[in-house]
Amino acid sequence: MNALDIKSRLGDFLIEKGISSPWVEYATVLLLLLFTLIFGTIVFWISRRIIIGLFHRVSLKTKNTFDDLLLKYRVPKMLSYLPVIYLFYELIPPIIIDFSETLASLAENIFEALTIVVIIAIIRAVLKSISHYLKTVPALKDKPLDSYIQVIMIFLWFVGGILILSVLTGREIGTFLTALGALSAVLLFVFKDTILGFVASVQITVNDTVRIGDWISMPNNHADGDVISISLSTVQVQNFDKTITSIPTYKLISDPFINWRGMSESAGRRIKRSILIKISSIRFLSPEEISELEKIERVAPFIAQRKAEIEASNHEKKVNKTLLINGRNFTNLGLFRHYTEAYLMEHPMVNTEMTVMCRQLAPTAQGIPLEVYVFSRDKEWKNYEHISADLFDHLLSATPYFKLECFELSPILPQVN
Repeated sequence: MNALDIKSRLGDFLIEKGISSPWVEYATVLLLLLFTLIFGTIVFWISRRIIIGLFHRVSLKTKNTFDDLLLKYRVPKMLSYLPVIYLFYELIPPIIIDFSETLASLAENIFEALTIVVIIAIIRAVLKSISHYLKTVPALKDKPLDSYIQVIMIFLWFVGGILILSVLTGREIGTFLTALGALSAVLLFVFKDTILGFVASVQITVNDTVRIGDWISMPNNHADGDVISISLSTVQVQNFDKTITSIPTYKLISDPFINWRGMSESAGRRIKRSILIKISSIRFLSPEEISELEKIERVAPFIAQRKAEIEASNHEKKVNKTLLINGRNFTNLGLFRHYTEAYLMEHPMVNTEMTVMCRQLAPTAQGIPLEVYVFSRDKEWKNYEHISADLFDHLLSATPYFKLECFELSPILPQVN
């Protein structure tokens, strides 16, 4: 028995009950629509319980997390909409076709369009489940998977939108494609950021420029922190103060930024900091002062070796040592540099397999910069800062032993008349 037979029998039943002929058709349609809605609700409730229950049973029996993600993104619930939409598609148009053929045709088109929307929504949920699952794979967790999912979804909604318009208007798909071709310039302008973001996402992935979890610095966009997501349109960076900065994806191709991944993957984090030595405190050392400095264990071997070389050279050249400037001599700054390198080589938190250097830079108005260039074994920010502070605490405290003074700006005192 089909919907038309049911409609005919219900009409006969209402006539037998004394309902006048003009109202029989309206009453029949309303009663059948009400019955269809109730029956559809029951079908939806039953199909939802069956489908969701089936997925739950499967997820409990499997160790794979993918089926759990399908439940999380409500794939079973959206699948349960399809039976009720199909039921309405088969029952409602025949019920109202005698009342209004136009309305029946419109109802068919609406249910067809709803089917397309639900199918696209199901595909979207499945793709999000796949994306979430792939992020648990170690080799893929730092890749911009969301960008590719968004590209696929844009294509699906584009195709789905054309199909829905074709179904609702009854026109051929080619008509809409022709219209879209004429509007291509407008579409390119509207979706400019999306297109640029897609191209940038591909370049970022191919060139391995940025990964999720990388620490990047982009001062022009007030970003300095870890990348937490890469999508088609934006890259989100969680700054160290826990604020989140959103950067257009294409700016990672067009604008300069610093990626600290190389430091994170290396064997150490660089410490590059200077002590400003007052120029007036730099001088040659007398033999008495050299003898005193030989008591410093870290620099004593170097002094003994270099002292023999200097004395041999001066003796060979018969240098007049009544003045310290004649011949070869020790300087307090030179010994302090060697002491600094010896201290750095002994420090347990300095990676001696990487560059360990103390170098003198060009003089400035504030004195001579003595730069320490080493790598800390511990790269964690807080520990790194503590190690840097410990190194320079010691070096600053050691300068008086070499009769050196550090530069500091003296306060300007008011003149007294």
